[in-house]
Amino acid sequence: MASQITMHTKRFIERPALRVGFLAANNFTLSALSLFLDVLRLAGDEGDRSRQVRCTWQIMAARPEPIRSSCGVSILRSAPLTDPTHFDYIVVVGGLLHAGEQLDDAAIAYLRTAAAAGVPLVGVCTGSFILSRAGLMKGRRTCVSWYHFADFEAEFPDQVPDADRLFIEDGDRITCAGGSGVADLAAWLIERHIGPQAAQKGLHVLQLQNARAGSDAQPHSGGIAVADDRVRRALLLMDQHVAQPLSVEAIATRLGLSTRQLERLFHETLSISPAQAYRQLRLRYARRLLETTKKSVTEIAVEAGFCDGAHFARQFRLFFGIAPRDIRAAERGTLHKAEPVDYPVFVQ
Repeated sequence: MASQITMHTKRFIERPALRVGFLAANNFTLSALSLFLDVLRLAGDEGDRSRQVRCTWQIMAARPEPIRSSCGVSILRSAPLTDPTHFDYIVVVGGLLHAGEQLDDAAIAYLRTAAAAGVPLVGVCTGSFILSRAGLMKGRRTCVSWYHFADFEAEFPDQVPDADRLFIEDGDRITCAGGSGVADLAAWLIERHIGPQAAQKGLHVLQLQNARAGSDAQPHSGGIAVADDRVRRALLLMDQHVAQPLSVEAIATRLGLSTRQLERLFHETLSISPAQAYRQLRLRYARRLLETTKKSVTEIAVEAGFCDGAHFARQFRLFFGIAPRDIRAAERGTLHKAEPVDYPVFVQ
């Protein structure tokens, strides 16, 4: 009798608590897939044995041909398109937006079948674009990377993207901006289905910090809706070069414009100069770091591209009307917390 109980208990323990199916787009982001899978495999077994015990996963495709990632590494499917009800989640891993067809018709039809069956769908990286193109995100909140915010707005004007969060759950749809946030999302699902210890183990073995919440801010949160595409691309370049700011001349050259043309476009579109826009963008980034990290004011000044702490503090106070140290004190509760500043995206 005791041995029967032991065998029954063992079978119960080894029954997968989390079953995930993956669809990787053509030119998918390799890190998005590998981060998700690594957190699953580390949480799915004891030690580093990587057996599919508490978690199971399959990489599915309609055809057996290799699937190419955006960096050129290819993978093979581990299963054909499988009955979607065999999974707790189906994860669509996106990648390059404008490099041809992302998923074939069979995979899109499969996603629609899964949605009709009530299987939760997850879009990571630009997987949110794939789900939206399939008509599966209507009326849902959609999380996108700050990097692709304007692309999403242009393609789906009837949807409101959110580029402030790492990931968003809206009913049976989950969308994730990508990057390291994919590991946080995987850990969040593991904690839901298996428990916090398994989630923590996966992140710690990967030498990542404790899981961030979906509502945590993206490291760079652009989301700037600008009518002129040249100004939008200039702002994107600025957002990509915060710690070591580019010169206005360098930005203009990259866009095939003269410095005078770029200055004129910024004044016509935003009523400020490119240099002013760049400084405000860096100050907003610094304030976000002050409010969401434990980095010192000096570290934040450097990360936001300011040459020294004193110059940073002066510019910060001029723009926000409060000193950086007072923001940090308010976060610690040793000073009355400052009211949120409701500035327009850019101000004169």
